[in-house]
Amino acid sequence: MKPEPTFYEEQSRQLSTFISILGITLSAIFSIGAMIGAMITMYAAVANRTPEIGTLRALGFSRRAISSAFVAEALALSLLGGLLGLSAAWLLRFVHISAVNFATFTEIAFGFSLSPMIVLQSLIFAMLMGFVGGVLPAIRAGRLRIVDALRAR
Repeated sequence: MKPEPTFYEEQSRQLSTFISILGITLSAIFSIGAMIGAMITMYAAVANRTPEIGTLRALGFSRRAISSAFVAEALALSLLGGLLGLSAAWLLRFVHISAVNFATFTEIAFGFSLSPMIVLQSLIFAMLMGFVGGVLPAIRAGRLRIVDALRAR
């Protein structure tokens, strides 16, 4: 025979595991979408600034400097997105959710909290997504030929 707290802990562990797996799966799907969105945004930035890239190259800026500038822009945008996401997550602290375990007909209540470690991991992950989404457009910007970039208007 199990003590009552142990029984309920085991029951809530199953639901907690399910919610964690669901959250990780949704996060992975949305992260891939965010990286594709970042890549599309950065490709559009490269396309819109092709004449400026040509001018910078004609003035003597290296391919690496131009690529670095676009990667830095992608990282700045991803940091901003991460901070906006954390702001929304911070608001979830005020939401409390309950779920019914239909095997035992017990109610399990839980809430969200943000720890400094979660904030740090979220910002690092956002920056990583921005880097992955911005590196290919940055490489493309750095590889533009000067003559072709200056004629792009």
